[in-house]
This record gives sequence, structure tokens and C-alpha cells, in this order.
Amino acid sequence: MDSPASPRRLYMDNAATSFPKPKAVIEAMVRYATELGASAGRGAYREALETSDILSDCRRRLNQLFHGEKPEHFIFTLNCTDALNLAIKGLVDSGRKNHAICTHIDHNSILRPIQALQDRGWLDQTRVAIDPATGLVDPRDIRKAIRPETRFIAITHGSNVTGTIQPIREIGRIARECAVPFIVDAAQSAGHIPIDVREDCIDLLAAPGHKALLGPLGTGFLYVRPGLEKLLPTLREGGTGSVSEQDRQPDFLPDKYEPGSHNAIGIAGLNEGVKWILDQGIEKLAAHDLDLVRTMLEGLSDIQGLTYYGPRGVKNRLGVFSVRLEGFEPYELAAVLESHYGILTRPGLHCAPLAHQAIGTTEFGGTTRFSFSPFLSKQDVKFATDALAEVAAEVGEVMK
Repeated sequence: MDSPASPRRLYMDNAATSFPKPKAVIEAMVRYATELGASAGRGAYREALETSDILSDCRRRLNQLFHGEKPEHFIFTLNCTDALNLAIKGLVDSGRKNHAICTHIDHNSILRPIQALQDRGWLDQTRVAIDPATGLVDPRDIRKAIRPETRFIAITHGSNVTGTIQPIREIGRIARECAVPFIVDAAQSAGHIPIDVREDCIDLLAAPGHKALLGPLGTGFLYVRPGLEKLLPTLREGGTGSVSEQDRQPDFLPDKYEPGSHNAIGIAGLNEGVKWILDQGIEKLAAHDLDLVRTMLEGLSDIQGLTYYGPRGVKNRLGVFSVRLEGFEPYELAAVLESHYGILTRPGLHCAPLAHQAIGTTEFGGTTRFSFSPFLSKQDVKFATDALAEVAAEVGEVMK
């Protein structure tokens, strides 16, 4: 396992944030910083109006990508966590009996807001179990968990640990039938695979802008299905540049949920990231991701001492792979992959403690995670699996 003098850097941590970004994303941010610099809705001059147009363009493109009903119902947030807090905490009424449903596959961005509400005595929760082998939730278990006082169902669409894609359309239809708001965390799926908020019966869709939507950090959105804004109060209030004569937050969207100046430079980048996805076609990007998944599965299939988690085939799977190699702690394997091969991965528990408990990796300190982007090739993935095979083979020789 001789280390090259200076191995190339192969970024495989796209589940944390995507890299690289399309060239147009960077150019749009530079142009905003050097030519515009204005705050949307805060002036009548050309630069301010053009900044407002950028925000409107981004909402329109998000509406097109996710088949929303109205562009103004895409609310810009700090990130996906911020969006989920608005959705989760906004649907709970501290003066009533509340119940929430989540699952063992969920990220802490769902688990922690719900737990905080329970700690305050504001709700009870049901955490639905998953199949440890696949990471899948059985929609029938979701249905069984619904109570008269259930305020919402929240679920992570694509697991950041196992890569499992949940059957959100089936779950969404159950939620709609029972008149329970359905919150979907699309942190790992938005931009990778098609999502249709209408067909999937999604009431509130949260996603970051900086992952597969290819925008910068500090961006995200919450889609609020028309009519749900009547149930969802504000968590923050402040200036909007609209109806400034009133001392109450506007009741119209998007202003209702967007107090303060926007991250215009970030949204300018996100706007171009979403445009890039629309130009490429989400179906084409999903097919590419599937090719990478297939290549990874083939490469991992016969490595001695290696375990990978989640679905065993391409069905119900994203390009996120958690692995464990005998003889290595997760951080040790990540360090070897970086120092000897230039492969950048994410070791640990990935902010998803229940998922790691379910798959039995908590006691090992979690796993080492590989995650893909549209800018990776099948050759890149094969390089990664060959590297794992080489490390495993040398460990096997030492242990003989």
C-alpha cells in the first residue's frame, strides 16, 4: 500500500455538501458581488430590482423542478435544518394535545426538533422502526401509528447513512387520506432523483441548496403546499420590504416566512445550480447516479472483510454507501483512503444515531461513507472500490 507522493483529490463526500459546483454557479455569485450587491425589495433602483428578479427566477425554477403549485410557496431558508424547524415547530400547538410520527432512518434535523418539543411537554412521538437490512420503512407501520391528535408525519426521503430511498408516494397518500400533514426531508434526494410534490402528496418539502441542487452553503428552501400556510405560523418576524406601514408580519407568501434581508449572493448561485439540473434533466442525472450505484455494488461485492449497508441492489437506493472494513475504525479507514489514495469520505455516525443503531454500527463508531455527485464517473467509483480491495487485501495478508 505504497502512498503516491501526491495523490489526486477525489471528493466523495457529496452527502455533506456537493463539490465541485457548475461553473455558472460561481460566475453568478461573483457577478452579484461585483455588479449588483443590493438587497431584494429594499430599493427601486436597477440593482435592487434585478436582485429581486434573481430570487423570483430561482423560485420559478424550483417550482418547475419539483412540480409545485405556486413559485411563491418556495420559501428560502438558511439550510434544510432551518426549513424543517419551521415545518415541525410551526405545526405544533402548545395549547393542544399533539403527536408526531418520525422514523429510525431520520436525520437529527428531524429527530432533534421533535425531541426538543417532547422535552418541553408539547407532544408525544412515535418513532417507526426500519428494516435493518434495507433501511426501508413499511408504510403500513406509518398508518398504524396515526392517532387523532397526530399533527404531522416527518420522514427522511433518502438516507444519508444507507442510501435507502423511502416510498414517500405511498406514505404521502396515507397521510393525505388521514388528513395529516406530510413533511419530507429531501436533503439527500433533491437534485438526484425526481420529486413531484403533487403526485407524492407532500405538504411540506425541505431541502438544502448546497447539496445535489449544487448551490452554495447557507441556502435552502421549504415548499409549503397552498393552504398549509393557514396552519403554519411564523417562527421569526421582521422587515420584508413590503407593507412597511404595518407592525405585523405580512400574511402573504413568501414574505410571511422570510423576514430580514435574503442571502442574495447564495440564492444567485442556487438559481444557476437549479438551472443546470433543469438543463441536464433530472431523469438523466438519476440514471447517471444509478450507473454509479451499480458500479459501486459490483466493486464491493467480493471484497473480503468488508460490509456495506442498505439495499443490496439498485432498487430503492441512492449513491450513498456506508462501509465497514475489518481491522479499521471508521476514522482510520477514512485516513488511509485520503493519505494513500486521495479519496475524501465521511467517517462517524453522520448525525443519524437511530439509523446506526438499527444497522448495528453504533458500537463500532459508525461507518465510513462514500457519496456521489453528477461530476463523478464510473471510473472514479471503480478507483474507490479498487482502493478498498487493496486495503482489505493488505490487511488480510497481515492477519495470516
